[in-house]
Amino acid sequence: MANTASTAANTSLASVTLEVADLDAARSFYRAFGVDTYIELRASEAQSDGFRGFTLALTVSGPATVDGFIAAAVDAGATLLKPATKSLWGYGGFVQAPDGTPWKVATSEKKDTGPATREIDQVVLLLGVEDVKATKEFYVGRGLSVARSFGGKYAEFTSGGSNPVTLALYKHRALAKDLGVPADGTGSHRIVLGGAPGPCTDPDGYVWEAAAPSTAS
Repeated sequence: MANTASTAANTSLASVTLEVADLDAARSFYRAFGVDTYIELRASEAQSDGFRGFTLALTVSGPATVDGFIAAAVDAGATLLKPATKSLWGYGGFVQAPDGTPWKVATSEKKDTGPATREIDQVVLLLGVEDVKATKEFYVGRGLSVARSFGGKYAEFTSGGSNPVTLALYKHRALAKDLGVPADGTGSHRIVLGGAPGPCTDPDGYVWEAAAPSTAS
C-alpha cells in the first residue's frame, strides 16, 4: 500500500529556493530572522527590479511574537515596509530582507494570551498572479490539490510531506497593495519552487524544478 506521506510529498510544494546575490549574508540574515529551516538559498546575479511578485508570510501566536520576529529581522538588516498594526483580521506587519524578499509576519489574535515565543505556526508562499482561476487550474493539472479557494481572489493548495511551506495564489496587484509597494516589476522573480509540477514555468513566470528524489525507504 502506498505511503500517505510520500504521496502527499509528491503532489505538493516540496521546496522554496530564494536566489540571492550574497549567499553568506543571506544565510546569516535568515538564521537571525529564524526562518532558515523553511527555505533554501542559491547564489544568483539575475536582474530583478521592483516588485518580485510574491510574499512569504509567517503566522504566529500573538502580537508580541509578531513584534519579536519583525524586530529580529530589522536588527539583522531588513527594511521595515509596514510597521505591525491592528486590523480587522488581527495584527501584522511587513519587512523586506536584504536580498529583496518581502516577508509578512502576522497573527489572527489582537491581544496576547501568553509570552512572546520564537515559534512559527505556518509559513505561506503567496504567489501574485494575474488570473487566480487560470493559474489554479494550471497547478491542478500538474498534480496539486486545492485546499481552499475564494473565487478569483485566492487559492490555497494542500501541503504535505516534510516541506513546511503552504503554497497559495493571490491577485498580483492586491498583493503589492498589501505590501505597500508599486505593482510593477521586471526581470527575475528570484525564487525557484520544487515539486510535482516541475520542471516547468507557470503562466506568471514562476519557475519550478522537479523535486529531489526521496531517500526514504
